Order: sequence, then C-alpha cells, then structure tokens
Amino acid sequence: MTPGTKKMLIGSMAVAVLVAVAALADIVTGAPFAGQVMFDVMFLISAGIVGYMGWDTWRELT
Repeated sequence: MTPGTKKMLIGSMAVAVLVAVAALADIVTGAPFAGQVMFDVMFLISAGIVGYMGWDTWRELT
C-alpha cells in the first residue's frame, strides 16, 4: 500500500468518527446541529458507511 493511500484511508476513517461523535453529541445535547434528529440519523448512517468502506479497503490492501 502506498503512503498516500494509507493516509487517505486513515483520514477518511478519522473524519467518519468525528462526524459520528458530533451527531451523537447533537442527539444528547443539541449543540452542533441544532438538535435535528433526522440529520443526526443520516450523519450516523453516512459515517458508518464511510467507516466500513475505509476499514474494508484497508483490510483488502494489507
């Protein structure tokens, strides 16, 4: 695996985790996204998909 690919995969998984944490924080406190639950659910689903795709690609390339 090239260093650029490795950095891109790690970066995408890290951003997915940050989005998921922000969505969970919004569900609990209503702070980052004004407490709109539908957006939070969509962000959580999207973060899960991106995280899974990054992990699966990492596993396939190593």
